[in-house]
Amino acid sequence: MTHGPTGDASSGPVKIAVDLLGGDDAPAVVVGGALQALSVDPRLCLLLVGPHDAADAVLRTLPPADRVRVEVRAVSGGVAMADPPTRAASGETSIRVAAHAVASGAADALVSAGSSGATVTAAVLALGRSQGVRKPPLAAWLPTMRPDRETLLLDVGGSMESTVAVLLSHAGLGTAYWSQHTGHDQPRIGLLSVGREPGKGDRVRRAAEAALATTDGFVGLVEGDDVLTGDRADVVVTDGFTGNVLLKGIEGAYRLATAGIAGASHGMARAAVLLGVPGVVVVCHGAADAGDLASGLLEAARLVRAGRDGEREDQR
Repeated sequence: MTHGPTGDASSGPVKIAVDLLGGDDAPAVVVGGALQALSVDPRLCLLLVGPHDAADAVLRTLPPADRVRVEVRAVSGGVAMADPPTRAASGETSIRVAAHAVASGAADALVSAGSSGATVTAAVLALGRSQGVRKPPLAAWLPTMRPDRETLLLDVGGSMESTVAVLLSHAGLGTAYWSQHTGHDQPRIGLLSVGREPGKGDRVRRAAEAALATTDGFVGLVEGDDVLTGDRADVVVTDGFTGNVLLKGIEGAYRLATAGIAGASHGMARAAVLLGVPGVVVVCHGAADAGDLASGLLEAARLVRAGRDGEREDQR
């Protein structure tokens, strides 16, 4: 998880498709985030998808030598937060065009601060699902009370469906992503419920607990406060409805606790990675500021580069 814009000038070039119309304060915040990310990572290139005037604001601000790092695809329509996610199926929306740019190879990754449901819909339609994945989840890194640990929480809004099969799939995807991110083999996996005692929770949670019992690293049920302690689980699995509510509750508590502290918002997760699709998709919080957008763009670039490194290792 990034706590502010960072980049690696020695890394390979990456082109990211950016949804200029995604987010509560789009396109202004997205433009600001794009400029920050470009200034941090000199090997970053952007494909700006949205209105020409918003894209021109980026181009006008960049030094002439850097303007070659930015391409524009003009699209006037977007998906509002109140729109149904299925609007992303329209070929005239910025998120659908950006997703197709990744699918066609015109971009290496997709970043949006728009509707999570619309972004997931567009990504699945354009990229498909990874083998065996029915409901791709959004995964977010959260800080913990231990400075050496972060917790991966999923799903935080990719799908509202809660079934045993979906929760088991989330556990597998979360384990793989945690291992890739940390370089360690086996996380401690917890299933979010209303208590730690075996058998706590609703029918789905009880059945999922039993199904996960033989999974390597499964520590059992965890409660909401376990997510931020870092003591019990590294990967916390839940459905997208519960995870989204928990994440926003944590964000609100964090803002209350850090009110008046400059830059404190970057200590919380402001972006999530879509797992279970054959491509890099990062969804920023709808209320993200320019710094959050920049961090999301740089995280997407890091994931693309990490994937390339992994492919080179596999080929050796």
